[in-house]
This record gives sequence, structure tokens and C-alpha cells, in this order.
Amino acid sequence: MKLASLTSLLVAAAVAVAQIAPAQTLPSPPPASNAPPGSGTATFKQEELDAMLAPIALYPDALLSQVLMACTYPLELVEAARWQKQNASLKGTALQDALQKQPWDESVKSLTAFPDVLDKLNKDLGWTQKLGDAFLGQQQQVMDTIQSLRAKAQAAGNLKSNEQQSVQTQQDSGKTYIVIQPTNPEVVYVPTYQPTVVYGAWPYPAYPPYYPPYWAAPGAAFVNGFFWGVGIAAGAALWGGWNWGRGDVNINVNRYNNFNRTNISNGNWNHNVNHRGSVPYRDNGSRSRYGQYDRQAAQARDQFRGREGSLGGQGLNDRAGLQEAQRRGAGQGGFDSRAGAGQGNFDRGAAQNRAGAGQGNFASQNRAGQAGGRSDYGGANRGGGGGGGAFTGGSGAQTRAASSRGNASMGGGARGGGGGARGGGGGGRGGGGRR
Repeated sequence: MKLASLTSLLVAAAVAVAQIAPAQTLPSPPPASNAPPGSGTATFKQEELDAMLAPIALYPDALLSQVLMACTYPLELVEAARWQKQNASLKGTALQDALQKQPWDESVKSLTAFPDVLDKLNKDLGWTQKLGDAFLGQQQQVMDTIQSLRAKAQAAGNLKSNEQQSVQTQQDSGKTYIVIQPTNPEVVYVPTYQPTVVYGAWPYPAYPPYYPPYWAAPGAAFVNGFFWGVGIAAGAALWGGWNWGRGDVNINVNRYNNFNRTNISNGNWNHNVNHRGSVPYRDNGSRSRYGQYDRQAAQARDQFRGREGSLGGQGLNDRAGLQEAQRRGAGQGGFDSRAGAGQGNFDRGAAQNRAGAGQGNFASQNRAGQAGGRSDYGGANRGGGGGGGAFTGGSGAQTRAASSRGNASMGGGARGGGGGARGGGGGGRGGGGRR
């Protein structure tokens, strides 16, 4: 009798467990996320996207698309900015002819027609690289953010058609998109505007819109937060475009071919990994897509660590990247991360610069190279860099050895000292310019 009762209890318990178990094994819904599927955890939050895109979201569509394309090649932007300053007199056909000799991506070449835009991207490389990373890893979200910012400016009454720009709306798949084009297709006006004014109340106090103070030209007259400079006869230099409804970035094939002297037929833009250099990709999705090249970059960085004489590891986020940018001619600073010139929230960690307030944007680990008054690129300057040129620093192993022997002339005087045309990148003669 007792055995029968025990069996009945066990059967009843098993039935109860079987009834409960299915409810317990149902998976809970995943938490809501703004990150695209499969992109990894290194994507940007929505408030970060709003803040970094705020100063360019109101650019004309074609220019904005080409800016974001070019930002995926930050090292080439550095080279192009320096080249443009050296060839500032080139315009129109003469500019197109000269660009044929340059190895950069076509999007980078196109920005030489817009020197002020190129200069901003070069000076603020921390921000620039983040724009490129976001564009590669979160393209649809970037496009949605641009449209959201334009809607804010329009709702605030500050985004309107005028003699500089045409602001129109388009309907696609039940959604409304704001399109900005030059009023005169042959003359492009690039707006400088105050994000805290044109967008109205900013929803993210902890993430204010990126806007370095020096962007505002002294004495510039802002109307409704906008300042319009001189129109640029860009011609075929503007060939980018958006398919807002489909989430695609495309190009005007005819204008592209005209400006670049090519004969392409594919109107879809694709990132070209060959122009990325050794700059690492930020998120898992981009690393997966372009993984072969990112692994090569990682190997180069690993080879550099502990070898100050090496030029491997040229990503912007490590010490070697600073040397590479220096070697390529980064004459305007721009790795402002924790000090120097108040360059906003998005330069933190761009070069891990913990020194260099004021002038020295590359003055990471600069311990002694102040003799010249600036030492802007004192990437590892422990004794050299005295020559006073804009590219002092990066003295290399032989400079340290010479300094330890008391031979100061080897570190910053007789054999190079930092006044060379391209800047000392740790050269064999004590950190001076290339001979």
C-alpha cells in the first residue's frame, strides 16, 4: 500500500514538472539595441552618432557622402591635406591633371576641391576616424541619424532653401527624406553652422555636438546659426549621392569619370581596403568583412611593440600610427585627445595624448624636446628634437645612444635636428628631416 502511494506521488510530481518545464525553457527576448546585427560591441551609441555627425549633417548631399567615404581612409586624408596646401593655386582642369599622379582614393582626391573641409578633417583626425568607422560599421544608422538631424533643424526653422542651397523632401516607402542640393549645381556653398543653434534644444547634454571653437571664422556673420563662405566652382568634383530609401551610397558615374579620367560603369560605392593602410577597423562587422587586411595591420602593430626603430603598426590609435602620420606629413596636428586646443569630445584616446597642451598635438611621451619652442610631433623624443622645425621629435635609437654619450649634436643639431621637409620619423641620423 505504501509502495503504491509513493509511486502515485512520483508520477504526479513528474507530470507537474513536465507541465512547468516548457515555460521555463522559453528564451527571453533580447534587449533592444541600436547597433546593427552582427556588428559587435564596438559600435557607437546613438547619442555619439548625433554628436559626431552634427557639424556635417547639413552639408549638400553629394559633398556629405564624399566626406564620409574619404573618412574611411584617414592616412590618405593627411597626405592630401598637406599636398593641397602646397598646391593651393591649382583649380579646375589643372587640379584634375595633377591629381592623376596621386595614389589616393578618388573620394580623398575630390576633397582637394574643398580645402576648408579637407583642412578640418586633417586637423581633427580623432573625429575623422570615428566618422569613417561609423560609416563602415553602421551605415544605415548613420544615414538615419543624418535625416533625424536634418528634421530637427527644419523643425527649428533653420533649414530652408536660399540662394546657397535647395532643401527638398522626398517620399520613399512611406518615409520622408530631406535632400540638400546646391541651388546652382555649378557653385557649391559649404555651410559653417553652430549645432547648438540650428538644431534647437539638444537632447543629449552628456554628448554635446562636436564643434571646435576655431571652426567659426573670426568676425563671421551667422544668420540663424549659419555662415556661408565663398561659393566653390566644384564642377565634376561632386559625384557622390545617396539612395535614402534603400540605404545605399551611390555615385554619379558620368561626373565621377569626368573628374577622375576613368571609365567605370558601376554606380555603387564600395570601400577599397587597399587605401586603408594599416589603420585598424573598429567593430567586429568591419573586421569580419575586411579581416585579411586588419590581421595584417595587427601583425604590423605587434611587430612594432618594443622596437622603437620599427615603422610597423601604423594605425592611428597606437604610437606607430603617430610616426606614420608624421612621416606622411601631418602638418596640422589633429590627434588632440586629452589636451590642446579644446577639440571636443571625440578626440579622446585618438592618440592617447596625455601631454602636448596648446601646441603639441603629437607630443606623446615628449620628455625633453622643447628646445625649439614647439616640438609638435615629439612622438618619442627624449633628447633630440631641438631644431625648432614643425616636425621635431621621433629621434630614434641612435639619438638616444648619442645622448647617453653626451653627444648632443647628434640629437638635434648637426645632423638633422627636426627641420627637414617631411619631418623626423625616427631616422637613422638622429631624428632629423629626410635627406
